[in-house]
Amino acid sequence: MLRAIDRNLWVAEQPLRYFGLGIGTRMTVIRLVGNHLMVISPIQVSEELIDELNKLGAVTYIIAPNLYHYQFLAGFKAAYPVATVWATAGLQAKRPELAIDRTITLSPENPWPSLEYLFFEGFKTLAPSGPDPLEEWVFFHAASRTLILTDTAFCFDESFPWLTQLVTKVGGGYKSLSPSLLERIATTEKETVKAAAEQVLRWDFDRVIVAHGSIVEQDGKAQFQRGYEQFLGCSLSVLRH
Repeated sequence: MLRAIDRNLWVAEQPLRYFGLGIGTRMTVIRLVGNHLMVISPIQVSEELIDELNKLGAVTYIIAPNLYHYQFLAGFKAAYPVATVWATAGLQAKRPELAIDRTITLSPENPWPSLEYLFFEGFKTLAPSGPDPLEEWVFFHAASRTLILTDTAFCFDESFPWLTQLVTKVGGGYKSLSPSLLERIATTEKETVKAAAEQVLRWDFDRVIVAHGSIVEQDGKAQFQRGYEQFLGCSLSVLRH
């Protein structure tokens, strides 16, 4: 199930439907110093997946990166009871039954020294009940120049069902690294999101791993910038390397 993307970096995928569309979902696994594994946005656990993970190292951190990606959190925690579950701040109130050990915060003492991360503030999606904050954290794996997103952007293509292609061609996220129409409608704090996007663009990344869609293997920084400039309707400043 695990697919190697780069040194110390893997992904695993499974089918997922949302609003009737086949969008799939993807978790990211990073091997940190000391063979500690970080699992971002876990998928459904299985014996095969456990066997493959155990060959790579010890699952130490299980990450719920936003308020939507928690469906398989409890299953992963049951499989790895000594692992620490980290979640975005609002998830404990949203799902109090989940066993969350730590809240993700920006701290001078980074708990994951080989990884950078930031809070993508102001970003919302349109839920059946109305605009809903995502409270998403995004991650940067400098060693492989990889940006790791969850619902901050999507990138669908011909490998997805025809209906998913059609909807994302109209609503956004088809062959472009960008949010969808749901986020365009729900997100009103454009200046706050602009500041968050510009923080992301300060990182020196080329590859982008998304939770829904295809991985962008090259030119990811430029694609992220184009997608967010279109989404926000303004130019973004980029730190040149």
